[in-house]
Amino acid sequence: MQVHLVDGTYELFRYFYSPGGGHANTAGEQVGAVRGVLRSMVGMLDDGATHLGVATDHVITSFRNELWADYKTGEGIDPDLFTQFPWLEDALRALGVTVWAMVEVEADDALGAAAEVAAADPAVDQVVICTPDKDLAQCVGGKVVQFDRRAGQFRDESAVLDKYGVPPVSIPDWLALVGDSADGFPGLPGWGAKTAAAVLRRYGHLEDIPHAPGQWEVTGVRGAAKLATTLAEHYDEAVLFKRLATLDTSVDVGSPEEWHWSGPTDELTAWCERLDAPDVLAKARRLAARNDAV
Repeated sequence: MQVHLVDGTYELFRYFYSPGGGHANTAGEQVGAVRGVLRSMVGMLDDGATHLGVATDHVITSFRNELWADYKTGEGIDPDLFTQFPWLEDALRALGVTVWAMVEVEADDALGAAAEVAAADPAVDQVVICTPDKDLAQCVGGKVVQFDRRAGQFRDESAVLDKYGVPPVSIPDWLALVGDSADGFPGLPGWGAKTAAAVLRRYGHLEDIPHAPGQWEVTGVRGAAKLATTLAEHYDEAVLFKRLATLDTSVDVGSPEEWHWSGPTDELTAWCERLDAPDVLAKARRLAARNDAV
């Protein structure tokens, strides 16, 4: 069994800013992004996906906003995009797809939890996390791969190491040191991506990096003394940033068997009319009939 896990929030943003993403229906509602995601999901099903789950950010804020005041919020999101957040969840459910709509935690957390659950299931051969988000790279390894659908690139553990300079297990530490502008935390002053990678390849986790530069067993790192001092002075912040970057996999996502797609619901007809997407309805029905015939 192959399991596909999709970052619905990322997909919604992607289709909103793509050609055709500004489509308005006869009622004047901007529905192009939702229509784009539904077409994409039906395309995945047509390509052979059988067990599929989509995680969304029902609200943008999460417990991380309580930990760091500058963590990302919904501020600045185009209203025409923001209104489509709940529509996407309902339209996907009408399609018959499993949806994890996150409130206290983020879509990334649900994807991480689902990847963990699926990887532990003996019936699952591979888990494909469909997002280019670097946060999800920490889940890669064993059965789990990351897939950038837009670029058509799969990333296994070695590909994560090639891209970021650290293995998946060190991704939260790497993000803590270099920062993540998309999520709203800055990292530590002077710690660049290459330097952080070099140090973490030796020590693995920021908690294991010596605070005294003379104790570093890393060669070729410029300004080691200053970097060590910075880490010592900002250590509590670094630990906090790592907490922000670490996925919370305690989310209840059910089991892989529950994510099996068995066809659309009756509500899909109304949604496809609203989205001006008769092609989605026709293809979903055809795929359901094909599956029933197997």
